Amino acid sequence: MAQTNYTPISLYYSTTASTAPTAGNLVDGELAINTNDGKLYYKDSSGVVQTIASKAGNTNVSSFSGGSTGLTPSTATTGAVSLAGVLAVGYGGTGATTLAGANIALINTAQTFTAKQTFSNSTGGSSKFPNILETATVSATAATGTINYDTITQSILYYTTNASANFTINVRGDGTTSLNTLMATGEALTLTFLCTNGTTAYYNSVFQIDGSTVTPKWQSGAPTSGNASAVDIYNYAIIKTGSAAFTVFASQTKFS
Repeated sequence: MAQTNYTPISLYYSTTASTAPTAGNLVDGELAINTNDGKLYYKDSSGVVQTIASKAGNTNVSSFSGGSTGLTPSTATTGAVSLAGVLAVGYGGTGATTLAGANIALINTAQTFTAKQTFSNSTGGSSKFPNILETATVSATAATGTINYDTITQSILYYTTNASANFTINVRGDGTTSLNTLMATGEALTLTFLCTNGTTAYYNSVFQIDGSTVTPKWQSGAPTSGNASAVDIYNYAIIKTGSAAFTVFASQTKFS
């Protein structure tokens, strides 16, 4: 009850818990109060309702957890809370505790790259790899006709059954991707084909890239026959010199 001779001032109010006024409820400069929650509101110059006071006051952080992210918070409960540790791979991290070289993550688990990767050295030196495991396809197939060499799936192709005729090697990305698409001008690719011969020997008589014949530059001259009762290894170094233009250096070596 107001004192005698005084006019009470009543704000726009609500007695319903967790109810806040909308921007349409208030005019500029008008206050509103929720008497159940003990919160005081106003509408700012952008037309957004803001809370300016609450009977609950400010509550400090009592605990903070990094969950399974791999990050551990500091023990601070006021001010800045810092995080330390290693962000787990499942949350977009590397799982590594430090970085090597020019911020390259140290990853000690097997990784699979599904697209072409470029490793460059800005200081002009060479990239160093202790060893490289290449994919080899070993097939109980006899060399004959046109052999499609898919570079996307293999670096070495080994036919273990005796060849039955002279054969054509056709190098491509795969059945839907051309080598011309895979390679940029100025890039080189090396590949190996192993041909098993019986008592009658056959050899690689035609070389193609993406179905078009390319005449290789052969070491010591182009072969005119294979080697009987042996495995002939053909090595090809392919250099892309322009759009659908390639120079190929090739060799045939007998192993028996």
